[in-house]
Amino acid sequence: MVDFESLSSRLSPRLLSILRIVTAFLFIPHGAQKLFGVPDTTKASIELFSLMGLAGALEFFGGLFILCGLFTRPVAFLLSGQMAFAYFIAHAPKGFWPILNGGELAVLYCFVFLYLVSAGGGAWSLDRLFRSRS
Repeated sequence: MVDFESLSSRLSPRLLSILRIVTAFLFIPHGAQKLFGVPDTTKASIELFSLMGLAGALEFFGGLFILCGLFTRPVAFLLSGQMAFAYFIAHAPKGFWPILNGGELAVLYCFVFLYLVSAGGGAWSLDRLFRSRS
């Protein structure tokens, strides 16, 4: 018989790290697109000292921090707030339902980052590596 409690306690920190890494891997291109016009070269890069420039910088560099698991909790807190702000500024005025206003990704990122604020970076993070050394 499989002991699911034991299996869960062993896998949870690793699965948390996988969630963090995949989320960051999917989040970083949003900032790269805004800042550098990459990977979609048809969209021009935007002015760095603008609201969209700030969003791009947070998405790209914050995503890199989340990917590495460095300062996971404070960076995830900032990114969660950014995604909530993005939803209410860009998507909510288009309608109530996220599926209709195009905001479901912003909502999902907001709550995944909020979860990372609580849970941390997981087993495979620089935060954990630095904490174990001290």
